[in-house]
Order: sequence, then structure tokens, then C-alpha cells
Amino acid sequence: MKSQQSTQTMKPATAAKKLGVYLPATPASFQEGVVSRAELNELQANPPEWLSELRRTGPHPRPVVAAKLGVSIAGLARGGVTEPLTTEQIEALKQEQPEWLEKERATQAEVRKEAARIKNLKREKENGGAERG
Repeated sequence: MKSQQSTQTMKPATAAKKLGVYLPATPASFQEGVVSRAELNELQANPPEWLSELRRTGPHPRPVVAAKLGVSIAGLARGGVTEPLTTEQIEALKQEQPEWLEKERATQAEVRKEAARIKNLKREKENGGAERG
């Protein structure tokens, strides 16, 4: 058994991903260091101004952009969106409703509907099996 626990650290890219921010937009001090689990927890609990501003206005990484638009990351790529977007750019896309965005949102809705259907089938199968056994 260990009497002392080592401090878990992560690369800035990992911490940025967990915080939902685009690493190149973070301060140099964040990009150049390592982040401990305690520091990450503190950033999440009490975000400094730079983190709050990044989350509010961007630029946002692709997973965040995809979530805000209601599409998959692959759908972003199919739509030609390969770069991080600001909140303003995301809102502009929502207003414009380009054809690719409508199509990808519909695709995403179908994927969610199918996932829910499979989950329900699995649940019914588990419940049905328990009744018979």
C-alpha cells in the first residue's frame, strides 16, 4: 500500500478537452504547464475570467460546436466546418439554416430516435426474460 498518493496531472490539451475549450485560445500559462486534478477541479468550480469568456464567446472546439448546432462531429465535417467557431458564428449558422445543417440535424434526430428504440427493446427484453425465468 502507498502511504502517500501521487498528484495526478494531465497535459494542457487533456485539461482543455475536459473544460470544453479550444486549447490555442487559452492563456500561454495554461498551454505551457501541466494541470493537476485539483487544479482542474478548481477551474471547473470557480472558472477564472478567461475560462468564462472562452466558454461564452469561443472559439469553441468541434465537440462543443457540434453540440450547440445539434449535429455530430462527422456532420460538421460533411458540412465543411473544420475550424473552431465562435458563439457568434454558431448563432449565424443557426439563423442561416444552410441545407447541410438541416440535413445533419435530421440525421442526428434519426440516430437519437434509433438509439432510444434499441434501448427500449433491450429493456423490454430484460424485463420479459425476468418474468419468464
